[in-house]
Amino acid sequence: MSVSFRDYYEILGVSRGATEKEIKTAYRKLARKWHPDLHTGKDKETAEEKIKQINEAYEVLSDKEKRAKYDQLGQNWREGQDFRPPPDMDGFQFYTSTGAGAGDSGFSDFFETLFGGGSPFGRQPRTARRTGPVRGQDIESEIELALEEAYRGGEKSLQFTTREACRDCGGTGIQNNAFCRRCGGTGETSGSRTLSVKIPPGVRDGSRIRLKGQGGEGSGGGARGDLYLRVKLLPHSVFKVRGEDLEIEVVLRPEQAVLGDQVSVPTLDGPVLMKVPPGARAGKRLRLKGKGLPHHKGRGDEYVVVKIDIPEHLSAEEERLYRDLASLRKGV
Repeated sequence: MSVSFRDYYEILGVSRGATEKEIKTAYRKLARKWHPDLHTGKDKETAEEKIKQINEAYEVLSDKEKRAKYDQLGQNWREGQDFRPPPDMDGFQFYTSTGAGAGDSGFSDFFETLFGGGSPFGRQPRTARRTGPVRGQDIESEIELALEEAYRGGEKSLQFTTREACRDCGGTGIQNNAFCRRCGGTGETSGSRTLSVKIPPGVRDGSRIRLKGQGGEGSGGGARGDLYLRVKLLPHSVFKVRGEDLEIEVVLRPEQAVLGDQVSVPTLDGPVLMKVPPGARAGKRLRLKGKGLPHHKGRGDEYVVVKIDIPEHLSAEEERLYRDLASLRKGV
């Protein structure tokens, strides 16, 4: 009897020479993408079928013996082609998938033809063999902060989508000798929870905040992993962040730029009066020392970039004075 050949490398999207690490990374990425909990309706049915194929491919390619046996078939097969066991493969034992367990294991007829029925893995699943406590996975997420929040610190309430060990299968992915229907064989289900996060003052864009024991759930009594929040600073309407320094623009009238003045400038600590020297040209950068962002040696600086605004409407007196000025400047 022929069965449909399955290209496990194609299912996981890896090359035939893929390393164990590459196979594991591809599996985790696809398992999360096609997790049945993330889909509804007909999409959920599609996801359940996809996750079965992904689990089956990973079961073979992550096991050295099974992968070696599968690779003996060669690389000229294509997924979905009719497959009949080659008659000239010495030492290669094939099975007939007609027993009581055939089709109930969650694996395809092709898998059972190569590796037999019974236990869906032909052996105890790796997750089921674990004894003793296993620590939960560390999780990394992103936290968006306004510049003022990052500078001052404080508390922020955030809601997270979580991955928890499946209650039905205990995180093994296997229930009643088949893939767990609740988690699709991944051993995890999704959920949500709200955390109050303490933001330390002076966090920078790209820095990480560690929340101990708030990561993935452990199994067998193991401790939870940690949650790492990567800081992303939101664009600011006034300040531009330049490393540890800040940059801001100040708009001067022509007479302020020519004669100099004192102007109010916003900083993270509140507005301050800044002295503008006479003859300030457009684009000139004036420094407010120590008004930037905190760093290990103190604080950065705030740079004030001069812009000059030409009045749109002039009174008759203002226009006369500008004409007088123009006359004085002729020939200069």
